[in-house]
Amino acid sequence: MNFRHVGADYKIVARTYFRNPVALFFSLFFPIILIALFGLIFSATGSGPVTVDVLNEDHNSPVSEAFLSALNNTTVVKVSLVSDTSVTPSNFAAWLGQNDLPVGLIVPAGFEKDYLNRTSTNLTVFTNPQDASVTGTVLGAVQGVANGFNLASACGGRVCSPVISYTSRNVGSQVYTYIDYLIPGLIGFAILTSPMFSMVDVASSYRKDGIFRELSLTPLTRAEWLLSRTTWYVGITFVTAGIMIGAGIFLFSAHVQLNLGILPFLVVGPFFFVSLGMLAGSVARTPESAALIGNIITFPMMFLSGTFFTVSSFPPALQAFAHILPLYYVIDGMNQVMLFANASRALLDLVIVLVGGIIVFVLAIRLFKWRDE
Repeated sequence: MNFRHVGADYKIVARTYFRNPVALFFSLFFPIILIALFGLIFSATGSGPVTVDVLNEDHNSPVSEAFLSALNNTTVVKVSLVSDTSVTPSNFAAWLGQNDLPVGLIVPAGFEKDYLNRTSTNLTVFTNPQDASVTGTVLGAVQGVANGFNLASACGGRVCSPVISYTSRNVGSQVYTYIDYLIPGLIGFAILTSPMFSMVDVASSYRKDGIFRELSLTPLTRAEWLLSRTTWYVGITFVTAGIMIGAGIFLFSAHVQLNLGILPFLVVGPFFFVSLGMLAGSVARTPESAALIGNIITFPMMFLSGTFFTVSSFPPALQAFAHILPLYYVIDGMNQVMLFANASRALLDLVIVLVGGIIVFVLAIRLFKWRDE
């Protein structure tokens, strides 16, 4: 074995590696992005109290107020009384979901009377299965305060059967599970990744291989070419969404609501990201740099748009950043349609994505040229 030959080839490998932006991105920068994203996402855990929206049906009785004060004094939760008079126990779960609120608590009517009479009374705690850390914090605080009140209600110096207990329900509906919240996020994930990665690659490789130059000799216009790509990915998105929803329902008994409200997002979402992928590919000079730009755009949206984690569990600064990401409005809109039946918020999300898509489409057409000057 000639180690000089090995060394010479090693130099070639190193030179090729460091000249490849994609390899550098995934080896050196992607790990940094991952640790930064997850560090920011979970930095809120333990850093401050969790806000709990409370519906006090006992008309702010002294005992219910004392209970909520004790809960607030744990310092791990912050009690926020619901002032909206239209909110009732029957629509409280949906109201939490529609307003992107992760946890809630219902103090039942007759809470004080039952407690003083040592009659069992049951609180209802609403949490989101996607946010395990917040769920554990709130349930632990409620259980701890309830235990304290139960000890104070001892019968003649001995501990009675617990007076205050609680039932855990899920935000949106008591029948919802983690898979129900995950399906809209995964559909949004597919809407983002398939058009973005494909269009970035096509835009750069077609330019490099001279295919765009050949297309310039045909009657096909740039807008027509881009629209045909959009139509293709809309069709792919419908198939993907159908597979995900079907698998969720038949394999995991998902409870998502199937209605026509999801269809506009399956059209407008691919329209936006096909245009964005084309725009990213148009400003890049090589396939390698195009892939790098596409990754930089795509990966933050994968994790910060509510795909796998609820945005409401992020630190405030990260929530503000999430609200400027287009994928957030795609996923939030589908959540509102499929889980919370909130048509007005879904319509607002749809308008934001549509307007943004039109702007990006126009920019892509202006910057995309059949021939390089």
